[in-house]
Amino acid sequence: MSLEHILLGLLQQPASGYDLKDAFNETVAHFWSAELSQIYPTLKRLEERELLRSRLEPSPKGPDRRVYTLTGEGRAELRRWVRGGPVVGAERFAYLAQLYFMSAADDLRETRAFMMDLRDHLASRLAELRTIEGKIFAVHGDQPDRYSDDGFHRFATLRMGIDSIGAKVTWCDLTLAAIDRRLAPSEPAP
Repeated sequence: MSLEHILLGLLQQPASGYDLKDAFNETVAHFWSAELSQIYPTLKRLEERELLRSRLEPSPKGPDRRVYTLTGEGRAELRRWVRGGPVVGAERFAYLAQLYFMSAADDLRETRAFMMDLRDHLASRLAELRTIEGKIFAVHGDQPDRYSDDGFHRFATLRMGIDSIGAKVTWCDLTLAAIDRRLAPSEPAP
């Protein structure tokens, strides 16, 4: 999977680079992230490949903004990508690499603090996704099998985010409990 394909998917409706950054945060952040410094060069490459085109439009807040639209070739590439079968690659979790080498800190209390910070971060993200789910249910009902095709597919990815992050929060809790058991013989309980 590439940022190019994510942008093609998000550009099924015309958008500026800033609009796309907002769309990342509001729709796909539970499985993909990108910064403006990545988005703009990628948009330029897509335009050079004639997968999208752009035009300047007046902006309500300052200088004109560049708005991008998919071309026929861009829609064809998006269809090719989604029909090409699952793209399964190695996921990277920097926090797992940190934890893997955490013994270098030489203090299990630091591991515990690290895991608490990670749990808090994940629990916050999980709460955000559950809020989004609640809003969807309030507007569209709680039977995703009756949603439009677009709504169904988007909801399916949201559920994966909720389930995946929920499992990570559970893993944090189990790891924290194990750390507490390891610390118990050497420290009085707080």
